[in-house]
Formats: sequence, C-alpha cells, structure tokens
Amino acid sequence: MTTTSTGLRSRAAEYALLPLRLFLGITFVYAGLDKLTDAAFLSATGDGSIGQQMEAVRDSAALPALVELSSQSPVALGMAMALGELAVGLGALAGLLTRIAALGGALISLSLWLTVSWQTTPYYYGNDLVYLVAWLPLILAGAPALSLDALLHRRRARRPSGSRRAGSGRPNRAAPSPS
Repeated sequence: MTTTSTGLRSRAAEYALLPLRLFLGITFVYAGLDKLTDAAFLSATGDGSIGQQMEAVRDSAALPALVELSSQSPVALGMAMALGELAVGLGALAGLLTRIAALGGALISLSLWLTVSWQTTPYYYGNDLVYLVAWLPLILAGAPALSLDALLHRRRARRPSGSRRAGSGRPNRAAPSPS
C-alpha cells in the first residue's frame, strides 16, 4: 500500500460521517421549522394538532402513560419538540457540541419511536427507529471534520503547555524539577 492511498483512506475516514451529519442536521432543522410554522400543529385540538396526534397514538404507544402525561400540555410539548429538533439540527450542521446534539436527536427519535411509531408493523416501516440508530455514530465519534468542534479542538491543541488554564487565572503547574 502506498503512502498516497493510506493518506486518502485516512482522509475518507475523517469525512465519513459528514453526509450523515448533514442529512440528520437538515432533516431535524426542517422538522423543527415545519412544526414552528404550522399553526395547526401548535394547537391542543383540531386537525393536524399535536393534541390530536397524541390522542391517536395514546392507546397503541409502548408507553401510553407517557403520552397521557404529555397530553396535559400538548402545546408546550409541541413547542419543546420543535425547538429541540431545531437545536439538535443546528448543532449537527455546525458540528458544535456534536455528541450532545446527537444524544438529543437520539432521545427525540427514541421518544417518537416509543409513542408515534411503536404500532408500525413491520417495525422497519417506521422511520423513528432508523433515526435513533443513525444518531449513534455521531454520539460515538462526534464531528471530526468541517465542524466547530474540530476547530475548537485544534485551537486547544495548539496552546503552549505553559499557558494559563481557562478561567483559573493561574498558570499550569508543571511537575517540580529535581534540584
């Protein structure tokens, strides 16, 4: 194997998660914006409302008690879901706090799978389980390329070892030298 092919493989591995990150980021930003701009969705009752959707899945959900509890404030749940999807999507797109954003995306997907998609048969027709699994590589690996996380990591790595610790106002103490 040549050095060039080793370099290409290394570079490809570095960028391997970028398409997944872009897809999930765009999808979750779109989902959040779609909910925020849909007056029918952000209503407690009526066609297309979050309240109606919760009523429709309550008895078939894996966790009907969770749906029942959420039904107490459907508009607040809808708003939290939309803002959560938007934050997760923007975090994934920017590659900022990527592992945390991916964990948020996985938790949203898990909650949707256990409520909305639970009754889908066979299970592979429901997309929420697929989104849940798709977030896992980003939880594990983060965003190593074209991300704010990578930029911040490079900046921290370039700091001289004797530089001040962030927020402490004191220089880092090296091990005492033998006298």
